[in-house]
Amino acid sequence: MTTPAQVLVVGAAASGLCTVEALRRKKYAGKITVLGAEPYAPYDRPPLSKQVLSGAWAPERAELRSQEMLSALDAEFILGDAAVALDPLTHTVRTESGRDLQADAIVIATGVRARTLPNQPDLAGVHVLRALDDALALRADLLTATHLVVVGEGVLGAEIAATARILGVDVTMTGPQPAPMALQVGTLVSQVLAELHIERGVRLRLGTGVRSLVGTDGRVTGVELGTGEVLPADVVVVAIGAIPATEWLESSGLHLDNGVVCDSRCRAAEGIYAVGDVARWQHQHFDGLIRLENRTNATEQAAAVAAVIVGEDQPYAPVPYFWTDQFDAKLQVHGVLSADAEVDIVEGEISARRFVARYRSSGVVTGVLGWNMPKQARQRRQEIVDALAVSQR
Repeated sequence: MTTPAQVLVVGAAASGLCTVEALRRKKYAGKITVLGAEPYAPYDRPPLSKQVLSGAWAPERAELRSQEMLSALDAEFILGDAAVALDPLTHTVRTESGRDLQADAIVIATGVRARTLPNQPDLAGVHVLRALDDALALRADLLTATHLVVVGEGVLGAEIAATARILGVDVTMTGPQPAPMALQVGTLVSQVLAELHIERGVRLRLGTGVRSLVGTDGRVTGVELGTGEVLPADVVVVAIGAIPATEWLESSGLHLDNGVVCDSRCRAAEGIYAVGDVARWQHQHFDGLIRLENRTNATEQAAAVAAVIVGEDQPYAPVPYFWTDQFDAKLQVHGVLSADAEVDIVEGEISARRFVARYRSSGVVTGVLGWNMPKQARQRRQEIVDALAVSQR
């Protein structure tokens, strides 16, 4: 395999930046161009729903690297100009401003966009939270808000609810699942999370969907549930998941199915790769396609793709990992926590809100979760690695 003379990274968030850094660590000396839709230098997204939203951090603190560190990468950053089309045969990307950017290797790192409600009306006071501007707009509204309704009980919805309560806002969380993060962590731990949120003053109206948003004179006034009940709100956050940002690739001929479909090397076509939230690749240990939306994967997958670009032929097969901070709870999740898994507490105690839970399917360890026990959870991760090794024999 010939090392490409030029690499174009489409997307200037964590996965895009980490791809550039990994290439330079691998002693790649060719030209690198980074194309970003937002006007900002690369910044971190996890703090948006916590430190930036709460005001504990100024927006600049979320920047991933200083200007000096970015300059040292010897890469051209083209910011505030979104990609609108890709020709995989000529390896050319067309931008919104009309630029045509060509490279020998292209890395797609365009991430995801926030999902909205079906037929969601355009009302003042209604927010999503994906980008820095979203966080700043939501914070401005929360500083004068009386009632916030968070539509969505997943990781992002739970984090926003916790941050808003810390700011002193009256918060109601709603969604179809029975408890916060039930899909991500299962029944046992999600019930503990529900107790934590209730103790801190979050009202939970879970187990029902949202029918519509209600507004007067162009501003939101409430959220109508599937039961017909209307929850009063002067601010609403819709946090019901995300959609891979692949619209610009629809005419490219790449296989698009809940992301950019790739092989085990994160390769979507010859000389074209995908990393981060937008990538759906063949994970050799899980016997199928997988797509991960978390910060750790953005870094690890970027390093794997950079290695492939410079000629190291290795599959990308990580143990998935994500974390979340809510109030004084810090959760670390390693592996896969399936809904039907058997769960047992292997360290600590639930009553103390300090424990490690182990998840097993058919007797095989698939995941571990640490609640305020990061070191112990990380040590238990080895059980997942050992189980995967056995399954591949």
